[in-house]
This record gives sequence, C-alpha cells and structure tokens, in this order.
Amino acid sequence: MKRPLLAILTAAMLCSPLASFTVHADDVRSRMIRFGYGLNENSNQGRAAKLFAEEVAKASDGKLKVRTFGAASLGSDDQMQSALIGGAQEMMVGSTATLVGITKEMAVWDTPFLFSSAEQADAVLDGPVGRQVMDKLEEKGLVGLVYWENGFRNLTNNTRPISRLEDLSGVKLRVMPNPVFLETFKLMGANAVPLPFSELFTALETKAVDGQENPFNTILSSKFYEVQKYLTVTNHVYSPWIVTVSKRWWDGLSQTEQNILLEAAKKARDFERKDTREEAARALAELKDKGMQINEVEAAQVQRMREQAAPAIQKVVDTVGQQLFDQVQAEAEKAAL
Repeated sequence: MKRPLLAILTAAMLCSPLASFTVHADDVRSRMIRFGYGLNENSNQGRAAKLFAEEVAKASDGKLKVRTFGAASLGSDDQMQSALIGGAQEMMVGSTATLVGITKEMAVWDTPFLFSSAEQADAVLDGPVGRQVMDKLEEKGLVGLVYWENGFRNLTNNTRPISRLEDLSGVKLRVMPNPVFLETFKLMGANAVPLPFSELFTALETKAVDGQENPFNTILSSKFYEVQKYLTVTNHVYSPWIVTVSKRWWDGLSQTEQNILLEAAKKARDFERKDTREEAARALAELKDKGMQINEVEAAQVQRMREQAAPAIQKVVDTVGQQLFDQVQAEAEKAAL
C-alpha cells in the first residue's frame, strides 16, 4: 500500500499551488539587464527607470538585475536602438520619433496637434492601435513593451515671445532630427536645425541656435533656463517615450521572465506618467521663478499654426498610410468624448 500512497501524494503535490510556484521560480535565470536612457538620473525618466529595476528585482527574487545607465552614457537614442537590434544591449527607453527611420508607422505619433490632453493620449497609446504600431518594431529586431510620457512639447527662444504664427519667422530653432518636426517648423516660418539632444545646451549657450522645443520637465532638468529667455506654451506635439527590448535577447527569455519585465514596465509607466504630469506643473512654476518670460498661445493662433502645418501632417499620412492614420484619429476622437 505504501508505494501507491506515495504516488498519490506526489501527484497531489505536483498539482498544488506550491508546486506551481516552484516551477514558476525555476523558470527565472540570473541575468544582468542593461537599461539605458537619455536624461539624467534625477529626472522623470531616471526615477521611473529606478522603479522599473526595483520591480523587476522584487518579482524575480533578485535573479533579474536591471542596471540603469542615464545621461546617454550608453549613447544617443539612435545608438542605443542599434545596440538593441544587434543584441549588444538589452533594454532602453527613448523617443518614438527616433524610431521612424526603423519603423515608419512610429511617425504617426509625430503628428502636430494630434492630442489635446494627456488622458486622450493615454487611451490611444494603451489601446489596440497603440499596440498595433508598437508590434511593427518586431520586424526590425526590437520589442516594444509600453509607452511612457515625455509630454507636450513647448517652445523656448532668445529672440522674442511667440504669440502668433508670424513670430516664428526666422527663429533658428533646434528640432529633433526627424522629418516631420523639421517640416512642421519650416512651414511655420522657423529656421529648423536638426541637432542631437546631447549637443543642445552648448548650441544654445554659444547662440548657434536661438531656441528649441521640449516639455517643461526637460527644459527645467536640462537647465535651459540658464541660456533661454522666452517660453511659449504651444503644446504643438505630444511626445511619447517607448520602452524597447532587444528582440534577439527577448526571444531567449522564458515566458515567466518576459511577463515579469512587462508587468514591471507597466507599473513604471503608470508611476512615470503621474510623476511627469506633477513635475510639469511644478516645472512651469519654477521656470517662471527662475526668470523665464512665459506666455500661452491663444486657441485661434494655435489653429492657424495647425493649418499652416497641414502639409507636414499629410507627410505623416503618406508615410504611415491613410488607414492607420484614420484609425488613430478615430481613437483620438473617441477618447476626447
């Protein structure tokens, strides 16, 4: 009787939650994960990366160790993306705009004046069309996990306050090396200059460019107030970040390991968005205290800018396809209700 009883007890143990947990735990190997980002450690990006590392360690009982590298110490977004594709780096968070050369569908997020609120952007990015765009990365050697928030982009410059479309005329404005951004500001009369972010402060300080455009948080954390006088609230583009993983590396992970990283990325996303929005409100007040002259463009003038940027928007449509563009617009309109 002993042998059958032992067999019954063994089968019962294998079916128990404890046995399931043991199999689950054994499915996680010790790994070092390099996670790169562009801003400094004391930024919304840095804080969220730190939380991500903590969540991964907690969920994996310390087996998965995320080492974060801020301040572009692993290279620019473009360089890190190439490293991920080649399998030389595991993870990063960076701009969707620099991915356009890799996956053309990412250009849809560069559409000027696409979103009117952060909540509207959340609904679209986290919904099916946001996932559809993200999944296109896999064809190019990357895996997208979640979108984080960079925020609405606004203008700073040393030439004049920007109150209307005509005020942009002749302003030498640093713009991300992205075709839609460049075309948008050229159409609005600015002298758009593509420069990597890492070169921007020096370019402003030496007056190689008159101004730039970034969210309030980045303007503050990068100390652009030291070399810029005017800040104009335009909210001309909502700029997402995206957490990406090397597909070559990702495909070698177990399902359990992948789930741990995805869930941690979602927790970090929710934290980062809340942190970013709270910081943006504080940043705007602090930039004013530091002496920047701040003005907000009236709705009628924003509409004029949007109309002037129509050919750039059409370029987005031509790049991503009418069907995808219409899907995004439909989801955005639904979320605005």
